[in-house]
Amino acid sequence: MLFLHGVGHFHPENELTNKFFEELDIGTTEQWIVDRTGIQSRRTVLPLGYIVETRNRDVRAASEAATYTNPEMGCLAAEMAIARAGIDKADIGLIIAGGSVPDFGTPAEACIIADHLNIEVPGMDLRSACTTFGAALWTLSSMQPDALPPYVLVVGSESVTRAIDYADRSSAVLWGDGAAAAVMSTSVPSRAAVESCTFDSNPQGHAKVVVPWAGYFQQAGKAVQGFAIRTTTRLLSELQETYASEGKNRFFFIGHQANFRMLESVVRRCRLASRQHLYNVVHFGNTATAGSPAVLSTHWDAFQQGDRIALIGVGAGFSWASCMIRFDNGMR
Repeated sequence: MLFLHGVGHFHPENELTNKFFEELDIGTTEQWIVDRTGIQSRRTVLPLGYIVETRNRDVRAASEAATYTNPEMGCLAAEMAIARAGIDKADIGLIIAGGSVPDFGTPAEACIIADHLNIEVPGMDLRSACTTFGAALWTLSSMQPDALPPYVLVVGSESVTRAIDYADRSSAVLWGDGAAAAVMSTSVPSRAAVESCTFDSNPQGHAKVVVPWAGYFQQAGKAVQGFAIRTTTRLLSELQETYASEGKNRFFFIGHQANFRMLESVVRRCRLASRQHLYNVVHFGNTATAGSPAVLSTHWDAFQQGDRIALIGVGAGFSWASCMIRFDNGMR
C-alpha cells in the first residue's frame, strides 16, 4: 500500500488573463478562448512586460527572465506538503522530481530541491511530461516497501510558459506555470492511501506533443485532444466500475488540467455530477504534471472519511496514468 501524508502546491504571482491576450493582439478574444478551452486565467514565471515586449522570441532568454526556477517553485510546494504531513524536512529520505520543461539537462532538479530544503538525501528525476506525477506514484507503488525510506517527497514543477511562442494564439492561451508536491510512504500509514495505480504509454504517439530542447511547445491539437478524451473516459470508467459502487456520493474525479471543455466532455460521458468534478484549469491553465496534484492539494483539508478520488493524467508519449486515492481515518 502507498500512503499519502500531505500535498502542497504553488503558483507564481504573474497572471495571464484573457484580457491580457486580447490586448497582446494575437488574433484572439476572451470569448474565443472561453468557448474553446474554458480557461479564464493562468499564472506565469515570466514578467508580463517581457512577454509583451518580446513575445518570447528567444526561449533561452526566457530562463534568465523568469521570476522563479522550477526547483524554487517545487521547494515552495514541498514545504506546504511537508507541513501538512506533520513531519520535519529531515524525515524525508528520498526526493523524486520531474516535469515537462526542466531548467537543466544536468543536474537532476531533485538534487537542487534538496539543496533548497537544506537536506542531504538521494535525489533523482523521473520525467514523463504531463503524466510525471502519476508515473512517480506508479513507480513507488511497484517497489518493495523495505527498499524505500519511510518518507519520499514527490515534486512536479512546471514552467512551460518559458517554451511558449506568444505570437501563436493556439498554444499561448493554454499554458500556465506551477508546482505540486506530495509526501508519500510505503510503510507509514496515513489518512489517505493509493489503492490502485496504473501507468502505460503508446510510443507511436511520441511525435504528437513535443518540446524541443531550447524550442517551442508543439502539438497536433485535434489528435491530442481526441486521445485525451478517449483515454481519460476509459480510465475513469474503469475506476467507476471498480470503486464507485462502494460510495457513489463520495466519488470524485480529478483529471489532467489541460482544457476545461475536454474535462466537461469526460464528465458527461461518465455521467458524473458536477460536484464530483474537481478542477483548477479555469483559473490556472494547463500546468502539465502539476495540475491534478495541485487540485488535490487545494481540496486536501475538505476530504472526509470514505472519500475516493480518481486521479487521472494523460500526456506526451502518448502516456497515461490513473490512481485511486481513498481517505480513511482508520489507516492512521
